[in-house]
Amino acid sequence: MIPQAPPEFKSGFIGIIGRPNVGKSTLMNQLVGQKIAITSPVAQTTRNRLQGILTTKDAQLIFVDTPGIHKPHHQLGEVLVQNAKIAIESVDVVLFVVDATTTCGAGDRYVADLLSRSSTPVILGLNKIDEQPPNFLEIDESYTSLADAQQWQTVKFSAITGAGLSELQQLLIQNLEPGPYYYPPDLVTDQPERFIMGELIREQILLLTREEIPHSVAISIDQVQETPTITRVMATIHVERDSQKGILIGKGGSMLKAIGSAAREQIQKLIAGKVYLELFVKVQPKWRQSRIRLAELGYRVEE
Repeated sequence: MIPQAPPEFKSGFIGIIGRPNVGKSTLMNQLVGQKIAITSPVAQTTRNRLQGILTTKDAQLIFVDTPGIHKPHHQLGEVLVQNAKIAIESVDVVLFVVDATTTCGAGDRYVADLLSRSSTPVILGLNKIDEQPPNFLEIDESYTSLADAQQWQTVKFSAITGAGLSELQQLLIQNLEPGPYYYPPDLVTDQPERFIMGELIREQILLLTREEIPHSVAISIDQVQETPTITRVMATIHVERDSQKGILIGKGGSMLKAIGSAAREQIQKLIAGKVYLELFVKVQPKWRQSRIRLAELGYRVEE
């Protein structure tokens, strides 16, 4: 049930925007207190606009985790970047996340230029302060000068350790207008369980396979059967080439077994119960270049 919000209650949608691999998904998981977005060392991990929900006694913050903004190299990349740009205009506040271990670069300035053309309020968040090198003052200055030019507020934090997140949370709430509960207070995401299951499988592929595989993979959850004692999940891993299928299966099925075992552990945490996971691998040539294939696998340009 969605309760009636008290008079001073605030709510709104917050777009987490930034270059690939600056820690946007890790940040959202930390803020909502549960793993709902996958993370990996591979850039451009996030593909769908994933909404995480944090409800406090004073406010409800709906975080929209977007794909990293980058120069697209294929149809999938164009869809992802377009969706990130649409998110900028469809939220109440933008949290522009940057990597505070390196000075402001061309990619950050490109994102800043996009944001400067929007009327949406922007907060610049310097992430990874736990990893900052000795010359961090020079790094901070490269970002604060960017923020000052646009009159953006700034905040420093670590999505890994949680340092500075309470200050970030308060700053975000200050920038929201009074509003209703959009979701029940105990909900942490609007995404269906099946979607998150697929993402948890993809995460293990990102972590366990070599460079040529990660961006060529999509997951479809074919069947979920629940019984009182176990949940049976059947999923298909879609790749573009036979060679990728061979890598994913591995010698004697060893790689597929490792992916399945690690993903099963994560899915069991998600549903808080025992899981049987069966994985299949299917070759779909050039699926990332095809609008029809992209749509079949759940990648559409947001309205």
